[in-house]
Amino acid sequence: QPAKIAVPHRGASGYAAEHTLASYRLAIEQGADYVEQDLAVTKDGVLICLHDESLERTTNVEEVFPDRAVVDPATGQKQWLAADFTVAEIKRLDAGSWFDPRFAEERVPTWDEAVAALGTSARLNPELKTPDLYRSRGIDQAALFIESVERLGLPARGDSALIVQSFDDRPLREIANSLPRMPRTFLIEARDGPRWLTEEGLREIALFATGIGPAKRLLDGRPEVVRLAHATGLTVTPYTFTSRSPVDARFGSVTNEMRYFLFDLDVDAVFTDNPDQFPRASQ
Repeated sequence: QPAKIAVPHRGASGYAAEHTLASYRLAIEQGADYVEQDLAVTKDGVLICLHDESLERTTNVEEVFPDRAVVDPATGQKQWLAADFTVAEIKRLDAGSWFDPRFAEERVPTWDEAVAALGTSARLNPELKTPDLYRSRGIDQAALFIESVERLGLPARGDSALIVQSFDDRPLREIANSLPRMPRTFLIEARDGPRWLTEEGLREIALFATGIGPAKRLLDGRPEVVRLAHATGLTVTPYTFTSRSPVDARFGSVTNEMRYFLFDLDVDAVFTDNPDQFPRASQ
């Protein structure tokens, strides 16, 4: 049976400020197989590692650039979109203190910096975030990513050295055409499960992706979905296993929860904030 795989979610984000080099390095220390990088795009077209499309949750942008906010039409709240700032401006921000003062010196890393920092210590699992936002601004996020892969020589590391993922099928279709040998994971939110997690839906996914990354609740108690995905030629990597929110009482620990999905349901890998608690064996 192939080895099960740990994908630290935003790095070792249970213990360090997400999407900082400190979080990525800790993930390696804790036994990561892959490390996830969410990719946003700056005003000057640089890929950076940031989960949200805006900067206020994980940096001190409100303090450094108080007059640069825009209003989110959906919520009426102020936000500081990464796409409105150059990479030089973003590098001025403290990206760690929000999590713990120990990380006050951490900065938002660029994708290039993350690739360099990880080296060959762990494989890469970038996610293309909110491509709709960039499309609305005339920015082809997938094209920027494809260019970076070629510029950084990433295909030369071997086909499984990098798995790209997205909740949006359009960039995955673009990458499937340009880099057909690169593994591609289609992420599936809980609300979209009924559309995709059927025989027909999985067959469609297999046209543009090599794996699925469903919200874990979509698989809980449903081993037949995992079997159907595998029969369709797709890997299965549910998200997110974390000690930062209450663990289901059935399991008692995040390790036991991951063990259930990995060995009882037979998923291939899991996204986790706690790579140090990843079970390598079924017992």
